[in-house]
Amino acid sequence: MNSKAKLIAAFLGVALLAAGAAGGAMWYMAPVAGAAGVAAKPAPEKKLTKYVTLDKVIVMLRRAPNQATAHYLSVDLVLATTAEQEKEAKEHLPLLRSVAVASLSAYTVAEASSMTVEQYAQQLNKTFDASYAKENHEKPFSEVMIGKLIVE
Repeated sequence: MNSKAKLIAAFLGVALLAAGAAGGAMWYMAPVAGAAGVAAKPAPEKKLTKYVTLDKVIVMLRRAPNQATAHYLSVDLVLATTAEQEKEAKEHLPLLRSVAVASLSAYTVAEASSMTVEQYAQQLNKTFDASYAKENHEKPFSEVMIGKLIVE
């Protein structure tokens, strides 16, 4: 055999031996579930998020002093909740509609037109938090999001 072939064979043998040793070390050092002193961590339980909709909340906006025509705001709300609280959230929809109408009817068309969807969601979340805190009840949802918004 020529010396180049011997050198290549030697490098290949060393590479295979190193790869085998690394694989064996990984297998030997891997923690075993249920082994003494090593407990397998259970996967964190994820709560499935459910979404409840509150459609067509329509509000007449306040008129400015020099304004003759009426303007309206229509919004569809989406409530993020858990499967356990979904039924309770659905039962609270009439209350949530009332609180949303009271909150949103305070705006004029100029104020309503200048707000972003995120600002509406923040305002409604604050309003719902305050309403539930006032009544000493737990909210059956984690947040309210805007599904559709029309200012006319």
